[in-house]
Amino acid sequence: MKKLIALLGCAILVQVQAQTTNEKWDLRKCIDYAVQNNISVRQADVQARISALLAHQSKLSQYPSLNMNSGTGVRFGRSIDPTTNQFSTSQFLYQNFGLNTSIQIYNGGAIKNNIKAAVFNAQAALAEVERTANDISLNVANFYLQVLASREQVKITQVQIAQSQTQLEITKKRVEAGVLPELNLAEIEAQLANDSSNFVTALTGYELNILNLKGLLSLDPAIGFELEFPPVESIPLESFGDLQPELVYQLALTSQPLQKANDFRIKAAQKSILAAKGQMYPTLSFGGNLATNFSNSFKKTTGFTFLGYSPVTGAEPKVTISNVDYYVQNPLYRFSQSSRGFGGLWEGWSNQISNNFGQNVGINLSIPIFNSGQAKTAYQRSKLDLRTVELQKTQADLKLKQDIYTAYNNATAALEKFNASKKTVASTQKAYDYALKRYEVGLLGSLDLITNQNNMLRAKVQQLANQYDYVFKMKVLEFYKGQGLKL
Repeated sequence: MKKLIALLGCAILVQVQAQTTNEKWDLRKCIDYAVQNNISVRQADVQARISALLAHQSKLSQYPSLNMNSGTGVRFGRSIDPTTNQFSTSQFLYQNFGLNTSIQIYNGGAIKNNIKAAVFNAQAALAEVERTANDISLNVANFYLQVLASREQVKITQVQIAQSQTQLEITKKRVEAGVLPELNLAEIEAQLANDSSNFVTALTGYELNILNLKGLLSLDPAIGFELEFPPVESIPLESFGDLQPELVYQLALTSQPLQKANDFRIKAAQKSILAAKGQMYPTLSFGGNLATNFSNSFKKTTGFTFLGYSPVTGAEPKVTISNVDYYVQNPLYRFSQSSRGFGGLWEGWSNQISNNFGQNVGINLSIPIFNSGQAKTAYQRSKLDLRTVELQKTQADLKLKQDIYTAYNNATAALEKFNASKKTVASTQKAYDYALKRYEVGLLGSLDLITNQNNMLRAKVQQLANQYDYVFKMKVLEFYKGQGLKL
């Protein structure tokens, strides 16, 4: 038995030495680290960044657009030469440049209201980040208090082992002196073994709670981790008078992130209705563009031979002078051509680009008459979207009120359980003290002593659990009040 106790002591010593090399973490540090590194919080932050980008992009939509275009290629077969506007059947190289701009002057307020809706949605996304961070903070506080409670349980089992060890030594001496039978010694040894098992169970639970807290913090389980262990009595708690459920609810309506996010979503939906309504009004825009082009045939004329004039057929235009008809005859030529090299294809590029340069400005008016009911349907749907968000807010507010009243009742019940457990501990402690005195004078058997000792241990463990449960439930009420977690 002594070897087992020594082995357990060595295990505790190794654990403490491994932890003392690391910086201690208090509850505030755990919460701050979780908010910065928890995956759920980081995912919500990514969504908020996306909403912020969409809001920024919507603001840019009110500025003029400016675009440049250019194209270069080769045309085959019958097509229109862009520089001569004549049909051509020969291959030619073409290139064009364009620069155009446009700005909406009036669009029924659609752009302005879309911008406001996007900004409200971005603010709602930020509130969602805060809500996720608050949820993580509550979970961290719960896990942190569980670690503290399990650590106290380890201490209680250590005290129990020390008491059993003392009883074992006393009983062994009395057995050797012939005052007590050997059965008493065997019963105390069995109790010491049971206490040692309870210690191992408590220590395992403590280590498991540490691992759970690491997982919530997104920490590597292999990293050394030591917590700051403030006395549970030093954790500040507000009075029940300052945490009345109706008062807490009224404060929570304006402070809880989910309620703020719903308010922003309602405002965004209202602006979306105005934007959808603006799509049914005429749109007036101003625009202009600059353009030029170039083209050149793959073949070039190297010379020609005059062949005379076309024969008169009577179908040609004619000019009458002194009652004499003179037909207009077309000269006939034979042209000789040769293929251009790559450099020759670009001959006259600068002159054509300069000569073909053109500009235009204008005002465009677009009046929606019939577009398959798309604008009207979008407007009606936007009003239904607003109704959906309003119902979501109503449901969230009702749930918030129910949660606050439930938390208040839970905190009240936890306080009553804690007070009752303190009385139980006092009673079982007194019973154990009387039993120990009677055992020492031989008026009580070891089995009865062990029973009283176990009752006292269970009462202390239950009191500890009730105390931490009461502290956490009070922290939940403080959280709903909107003042954060007071540490």
